[in-house]
Amino acid sequence: MEWTRGRTVGRGSSATVSAATSRHSGDTFAVKSVELSLSGILQREQRILSSLSSPHVVGYIGCEITNESNKLVYNLLMEYLPCGTIANISRDRRLKEPAIGFYTRQIVQGLEYLHSSGLAHCDIKGQNIIVGEKSGAKIADFGCARWLNAAGEEAAIGGTPMYFAPEVARGEEQGCPADIWALGCTVIEMATGGPPWTRVENPVSVLYRIGFSGEIPEVPGFLSDEGKDFLSKCLRTDPRERWTARQLLRHPFLRESNSEGKQILEFVSDSPTCVLDQGVWNSMEERESLGGVTCEGIRSDSPAERIGRLSSGSGVPDWRWDGDWIRIRSSNKGAGISNELEVR
Repeated sequence: MEWTRGRTVGRGSSATVSAATSRHSGDTFAVKSVELSLSGILQREQRILSSLSSPHVVGYIGCEITNESNKLVYNLLMEYLPCGTIANISRDRRLKEPAIGFYTRQIVQGLEYLHSSGLAHCDIKGQNIIVGEKSGAKIADFGCARWLNAAGEEAAIGGTPMYFAPEVARGEEQGCPADIWALGCTVIEMATGGPPWTRVENPVSVLYRIGFSGEIPEVPGFLSDEGKDFLSKCLRTDPRERWTARQLLRHPFLRESNSEGKQILEFVSDSPTCVLDQGVWNSMEERESLGGVTCEGIRSDSPAERIGRLSSGSGVPDWRWDGDWIRIRSSNKGAGISNELEVR
């Protein structure tokens, strides 16, 4: 495909997301690019995204290697959704409950497709849900995703700590139930325009709080009984008790008929965020290109020490709510544990 790279709409320390235009059709799409020598994780994301086909998942177009400024660049070509992320939309304007239900249903439909395909997303949050003018909400950013029970694939813990399920915060497991917990956190984000957890002091305290306190995020009191009940099915500390995406689709909070659905999409289409804006695609930045530190530690059976290592690193991370959260990838490697904290 012949195409022209347009303006940059997202940037990491070496990866960029650009708007691009096909020279043949004039269609606009998104291109996520990183230097070929650093493209391992992006190539893994390409393999995952290329295997998916759902109206509720950002569309895959292709991949190419280009020579730019005497450097080989790996490019992942994706559907461009111009109306911003759920996180941006909910912060710009408090969503009413019918709108929350409308978007949540689309997200759950996407999760049901992924989970039935044997894939856990592992980083569901408002910044990774992108909205199109007519298509509604779609799940994006598969850099942390992993196939369940994939032979030979390293079982890594990844994602954004604020949206971690308790079992993930303890470093135990990360699968489909963890996506459902993160969905509940995302519904709270849509309802309040802010983080699912409040009064966060530092990384260690929030991981302990999620993993060991038995607490759940505060459910907004202004939600209807149906909305509160829906969240109660997502935010159960025991992952075995959480509802599946398929079960949630039958919940009355996600009723099929939504008279405000058309108006919701019209609002988003007219929103000032519906432009080629710098912040829209930042959640699509390449993880391995973002500034961060890698910490090595000895293996331990202590959950407390595992959490300590997950939150350790050089410098003091910024844990304020500004939409750019620290993202963690942690994996057991041989006799040690390698943890990478990536500050966005």
